[in-house]
Amino acid sequence: MTLQKIKEKKAHIGIIGLGYVGLPLAIEFCKNGFQVTGLDIDQEKIDLLSQGESYIKHISGEKIKHLNKEGKFKGSTNHTLIRHLDCILICVPTPLNKNREPDMSYVISTAQKIAPHIVKNQLIVLESTTFPGTTLEVLIPELEAGSGLKAKKDIFVAYSPEREDPNNKKYSIATTPKVIGADDPKSLELADSIYSFIVNKTVLVSGTKVAEAAKLTENVFRAVNIALVNELKVIYEKMGIDVWEVIEACSTKPFGFMPFYPGPGLGGHCIPIDPFYLTWKAREHGITTRFIELAGEINTLMPDYVIQKIIFALNREGKSLKNSRILLLGLAYKKNVDDTRESVTFKIMELLEEKEAVTDYNDPYIPQIKPTRKYKQFAGKKSVALKKINQYDCVVILTDHTSYDFKTIANQSKIIVDTRNACGNIKSNKVIKA
Repeated sequence: MTLQKIKEKKAHIGIIGLGYVGLPLAIEFCKNGFQVTGLDIDQEKIDLLSQGESYIKHISGEKIKHLNKEGKFKGSTNHTLIRHLDCILICVPTPLNKNREPDMSYVISTAQKIAPHIVKNQLIVLESTTFPGTTLEVLIPELEAGSGLKAKKDIFVAYSPEREDPNNKKYSIATTPKVIGADDPKSLELADSIYSFIVNKTVLVSGTKVAEAAKLTENVFRAVNIALVNELKVIYEKMGIDVWEVIEACSTKPFGFMPFYPGPGLGGHCIPIDPFYLTWKAREHGITTRFIELAGEINTLMPDYVIQKIIFALNREGKSLKNSRILLLGLAYKKNVDDTRESVTFKIMELLEEKEAVTDYNDPYIPQIKPTRKYKQFAGKKSVALKKINQYDCVVILTDHTSYDFKTIANQSKIIVDTRNACGNIKSNKVIKA
């Protein structure tokens, strides 16, 4: 039986989607003695892994080489291998479509690909962030229709949301509690058993809907609070108050306050997307999520606020935005990673070029822009060297990588628009906070 195989570490794990969530999972399971097959539609990723190379900056090539050396890992694009696996973890994207509605195409296509090859007693766990009801209403029907097998009887299905925070030095997969939900006791027991090998603590909830809602709630909480400080930033600026100093003062209170920080807009694979999954599902139940939608409106307007700050900075120097050379510092959505998913830099670059500014970017983690679904026009654009920073009319700090020497950048730049308070301790009339 699958449970016994899990307990004896004889269960063969399959991970579908070898990105920022799937690859770290594969490493953890291999490290804990399991045989892992990683499946992805991107042959380039599979080739790099087979060569012992990493395509994610904060995951070293040494870790990949160790996987190959131990012989515990195999990468493939062949989904027929599903029939040889005991536990299948699905870690595929769940983006928004152009109407800001959930795009379930990756989950559905994955389910359709694997359904003809799944066999009795397999455990299938969805990790992708999604709306409450996805496992029951989307995943299970596709699996049952394509396989002829029944959930809770022939196969076992659970939901366990990813909580990956790329390059977080404090919390890893092992030290972050793992929420697990299933709609029958056997599925919950199997999922708990397999994840217990790689995390210090599992948190079992009563069903898949609760686990799906928990993930959304975590990120809605963050999105709403970021919107709040973004709005406060605009308000306090009009009053001549530095919002960063206000937050620092508030943070000295040991209870009742949790610091959130303003920025140029939301980025990453969760916060800009997840709240809209909930608002979409709520409409199905006749509920309008006014509070969440207001937060989303505030956050999505922040790039326009940054553009106005750039225009103000240039005007102060007697220049117009048209034909001005703008250098954007940071393409990654957060510092010290090479992850560009939903990066606000793309939006700001697009807005600037629509207004006929000339844009370049620098990011030590991203030498060249790869093709994206939304901003195809920037594919192939390369990071420029900082040695010619004084040739730009304006420098905009969008990602505060720790490798940046902001004092030198401030000294060499003509004028800076700082969206991250990176130059907060630098006294210079060149710096304009945004």
